[in-house]
Amino acid sequence: MERKLVSIQRIDHLEDIPGADNILKARVMGWDVVVRRGEFAPGDACVFFEIDSQLPEGKAWAEFLRARSFRVKTARLRGVLSQGLALPTSILGGAVPPLGTDVKDALGVVKFEPTPSEGNDVAGPFPGQVPKTDEIRLQSALGVLDELRGLDFYVTTKLDGTSSTFLRTMEGELVACSRNWALKPGKHPAWRVAEKYALATVLPPGFAIQGELCGPGIQKNRLGLGAVDLFVFSVHDTRTGHFLGHAEHIAFCERHGLRSVPVEHVVTGEAARTFEHGLEHYLRLAQGLYPGTKNRKEGIVVRPLVERQSPTLGGGRLSFKVINNDFLLKDEE
Repeated sequence: MERKLVSIQRIDHLEDIPGADNILKARVMGWDVVVRRGEFAPGDACVFFEIDSQLPEGKAWAEFLRARSFRVKTARLRGVLSQGLALPTSILGGAVPPLGTDVKDALGVVKFEPTPSEGNDVAGPFPGQVPKTDEIRLQSALGVLDELRGLDFYVTTKLDGTSSTFLRTMEGELVACSRNWALKPGKHPAWRVAEKYALATVLPPGFAIQGELCGPGIQKNRLGLGAVDLFVFSVHDTRTGHFLGHAEHIAFCERHGLRSVPVEHVVTGEAARTFEHGLEHYLRLAQGLYPGTKNRKEGIVVRPLVERQSPTLGGGRLSFKVINNDFLLKDEE
């Protein structure tokens, strides 16, 4: 499911913030967000902007974010973590659309994209036969918890690196990609890793692997690695259009000499039937450090052991990420 960056949502709950007279903590979907006192009542519709919304310059309703370059970011206000922005529907200047309606284009909002680091390494567009690696955050799709309830599932560590995809076409050509682009063969870390693991011959034609590149020079190397390495989190069979399930994924990586992302929990049988699938529980599971370091881990990714589609995610893969709230504020320190 494509992420709805800006949509019509509902204020589900409001509560006071100790020591704060002019602001309240609101719950929108699974997000906690700080709002002005008196602006909303529980049950009111709002325009909700997710993190990384880039608001348009020149609009009166967005002017208060000029000092932050009009970008919606995670913030701590009076000790409350605010993840998003809720504004009154009056900014639409007309009738209020139904709950869930995407209003990004109507408001001129785009997704903030950091300056691409690929530069001259770009060879062309990302290959269309492989899904991109965007993972939905749990707070934006709480319905996935009901879909996962009662199923055997597993939890992996979300590594703080840069996403890469490696596709071996049916003709035998290897294509190495960053998150959004195919890359020219050369010195880019993705191609160095491709050479290290001999992916041009190891990957079977028609298969793609997707993983996190981690190590020196990438995201401050929070895993403390001595060299750049690849940790595979998905294996995609382009012939069928399906991802491999957990057991097949692990066997594929072992058979081809690849490293998989760390598996933190595998929950099966009665433990899976009685597992507490709640937002707060998953937020606690997402906390912690990368082993052998003092660095906060980015979070976790949760999937069923057997691949299945998700109605909540528009028929896409049942899979979601939970980001460690402490990690989100790492740059404050």
